[in-house]
Amino acid sequence: MLKILGIPYDLNSSFLRGPGYAPNRIRAMDTEGSANRFSENGSEIIPGETYSDLGDLDFPSIEAEKVYHHIKTEVNAQIQNGDKLLSIGGDHSVSFPIIEAHAEKYSGLNILHFDAHGDLYENFDGNPYSHASPFARLMETGKIASLTQVGLRTLNTHQIEQAKKYGVTQIEMRDLSDSFLNELSDPLYISLDIDVLDPAFAPGVSHHEPGGLSTRQLIDFLLKLPHKPIGADLVEYNPKRDLNDMTAMVGYKLMKELIEKMI
Repeated sequence: MLKILGIPYDLNSSFLRGPGYAPNRIRAMDTEGSANRFSENGSEIIPGETYSDLGDLDFPSIEAEKVYHHIKTEVNAQIQNGDKLLSIGGDHSVSFPIIEAHAEKYSGLNILHFDAHGDLYENFDGNPYSHASPFARLMETGKIASLTQVGLRTLNTHQIEQAKKYGVTQIEMRDLSDSFLNELSDPLYISLDIDVLDPAFAPGVSHHEPGGLSTRQLIDFLLKLPHKPIGADLVEYNPKRDLNDMTAMVGYKLMKELIEKMI
C-alpha cells in the first residue's frame, strides 16, 4: 500500500517560514479544489483506496537534530514491510532523514532531485541541518549511488565544487533536455522541490527564482520516468505566499502524478 505522510516542519528554512502549513493545504485541494481525482494516465487517485493517509507527523521537540532522528525513525517504520511512502513537507531539510531511511533499506539508491537550488551547502548559516544542505548530508553518508539534479538556476562556486566532490549530475535550466531520463537507474527516489517551477506557475514558494520549468514540462518528465520510484517527497510549498490556492492546486496535481507513478 502506498502511504502519504505530512511533515509540517519548516524551522530549518533560511528565509521564510510557511512550508510547515503545506501538507494540509495540498490535501484540502482534494475536496476544495477545482480538479477531479484522475491522473493524466487515467488512474483515479482515491484517499483510503489508492493510498493510505497517515496524517501529519508530530514533533515532541523542534530542535533540528532531534527532528532529524524523529523523522528518520518514523520513515523507517513505515517502509520496512515494503510499503511505499510519499512525504509532503515542509522545508527541504526533511528530505535528509527521509531519503537516508530509504537508502538504508534500498541498497544503491539513486535520487532524482527537481529544484531551483542545489541544496549542497556544506553548512549553511552554521546549520548543518539547513534546507540548503540536505544533499550534502546525504552524499557524505556514502549510501547514495547517484544524485541527478534538474532545473537548477542558482549555482554558485561552492555548490559547483560540492557537486564535483560528490559526483553529482547537474542539469541547469539553460541546458535543459530530457536526456537525463535515459541515465536513471533503479532503485529510484524522487525529491521534488516545488520551486523548480517558474514563479509564474508556483508563486507560493519562499524563494522566487525566475526562469524555471513550466508545470507542463515537469509533469512530462514525471510521465516519462523509466522506473517506478520506491519513494518520493514533495517539499517547499509555502501557503503564506500563495495566490488563491494556485500553488496548492499545482501541489495536488503533482501529488496525484507522483502517486500514479509509484503504484
